[in-house]
Amino acid sequence: MTAQQTTPLPPGSALEWRITPGRLPYTEALAAMEARVAAIRAGEQPEAVWLVEHEPTYTAGTSARPEDLLETRFPAVAAGRGGQWTYHGPGQRTGYVMLDLNRDHGTVKARDVRAFVHGLEEWMIRALDRFGVKGERREGRVGIWVVDRSRGTEDKIGAIGVRVTRWVSWHGVALNVDPELSHFGGIVPCGIAEQGLGVTSLHRLGVLATMEEADSALMAAWGEVFG
Repeated sequence: MTAQQTTPLPPGSALEWRITPGRLPYTEALAAMEARVAAIRAGEQPEAVWLVEHEPTYTAGTSARPEDLLETRFPAVAAGRGGQWTYHGPGQRTGYVMLDLNRDHGTVKARDVRAFVHGLEEWMIRALDRFGVKGERREGRVGIWVVDRSRGTEDKIGAIGVRVTRWVSWHGVALNVDPELSHFGGIVPCGIAEQGLGVTSLHRLGVLATMEEADSALMAAWGEVFG
């Protein structure tokens, strides 16, 4: 076997969990994801969930409107995923989910992008439940929402934006653990402009979870949804 040859991995090889310490520039994550997706498609590397924390960045999905970038205080990057504008930065756990959607994953059936997005929502809902936080879906709004009764608001705590290339997924979710929420003021996050809707975090809700505890909750909830 020459150096250029590879032995394809068996379908359904064990999922790899990766956690990158420190703050990763967003453009580095894009390049790494693209390479990993190609390797998964070729059967050279297993599926992966990659947990990272980014330097402050505004990212634009394929539906992002230029006028929704209100300030350019941080770099703005075209992400190539679905959705509109979002913010990534310190205190936010971003989870990149790279799966071969040609096969079933637990409750998520093969080649069903809607079911995959629903599964990502359910994953975050179940992770939040471990902190006693009730995350909810809202018709017509992507992401996970919580009702903050002390403030009389309904705010977004988790964002979702995905891309599927030849049935391999990339991009994923972003869970607000303790980001600087004022940084979201530079954009209209996810196109949300309705009065009374905003963003929140575990810490703002009084749940002083660490990033490590958030990771543990996400990893524990994964198998309940994706098998």
